[in-house]
Amino acid sequence: MATIDLQQAAIRPVDESALRSALSVQARPRRPHALSASLTLAWRALLKLRHSPMQLFDVTMFPVMMTLMFTFLFGGAIAGSVADYVQFLIPGISVMTVAMISMYTAMGLSTDIAKGIFDRFRSLSFWRPAVLVGALLGDAVRYTLAALVVFVLGFILGFRPEGGVIGMIAALAIMLVFAFSLSWIWTMIGLLIRAPESVMMVTSMASFPLTFASNIFVDPQTMPQWLQVVVGINPVTHTTTAVRGLMHGTANPNDIVAAFIACAALIVIFAPLTMYFYNTKNSR
Repeated sequence: MATIDLQQAAIRPVDESALRSALSVQARPRRPHALSASLTLAWRALLKLRHSPMQLFDVTMFPVMMTLMFTFLFGGAIAGSVADYVQFLIPGISVMTVAMISMYTAMGLSTDIAKGIFDRFRSLSFWRPAVLVGALLGDAVRYTLAALVVFVLGFILGFRPEGGVIGMIAALAIMLVFAFSLSWIWTMIGLLIRAPESVMMVTSMASFPLTFASNIFVDPQTMPQWLQVVVGINPVTHTTTAVRGLMHGTANPNDIVAAFIACAALIVIFAPLTMYFYNTKNSR
C-alpha cells in the first residue's frame, strides 16, 4: 500500500507557482551591460591592492630607482649636465615606467587563471571581455600612481615642464591610453603561458628591447641608420614624442595623432587575439 501511495505522489501534477515561490521570491536580475560588468571587475582589481600592498611598493620604488639611476649615471655623459638631461629624460622615463609596470597585468591574470577564478567567470552571464577590460581599467590606477611618482621626483631634480598643468594632464592621458593598449600584449601572453613566473620572464624579455630601442634616453639621430628605422616604427617612440611635446609645450598635432594610431593598432591587433585565446583556450 505504501508503494502505491508513493507512485501516485510521483505522478501528481506539480504546482508550478508554489515551486517558483519556493525557489525565489524576487525577480531575476537583469544581465549587466558591458560597462557595468567592466567597472565591477575594475573595482575588483583595485580591491586586490588592499590585500596585496606590496604591489604598491613596486609601483613606487621602481620609478624612483630608474629615474635616479639614469639621471645621475648618464646625465652628464649624454647631455653634459644632470639639469639639462632631466628636461629630456623625465617625459621618456614616465612612458618607460608605465610600460614596464603594465607587465604586472599579465602576471595577475595568470595567477587568477591558475587559481580557477576565470573558470567561474566564464560560466557567468555577462559580457565576456569585461573580465579582461575590467582588469586593465583597474590597473590604470597603478599606472597613474607610477607616473605621478616620476613627475614629483622630476620636479625635485629640476624638471620644469613649459606645457604647464594642462600639458602634464594631457601627457598622462596619452600614457594611460598607451598602457591600456600595450597591456593587451601582456594579457595574451598571460593566457598562453601557464606559470606566473614564466609570464614575468617572457614579458620582461619583450619589454626591455621595446623600451630601450626608442627615443626615451637619447635622440635617435645618434643611432645607426638601421636602428633609426626600428626606433621609428616603435609605438613607444611615438608615445614618448607626443608626451615630451605636451610636457614642454611644443606638441605637434601629427605626433599626437601618430601616438593614438600606434595605440589603436596595438588594440586592433592584440585585443581580438587575446579574446580568441580567452574564449577557446581551456583554462588550465
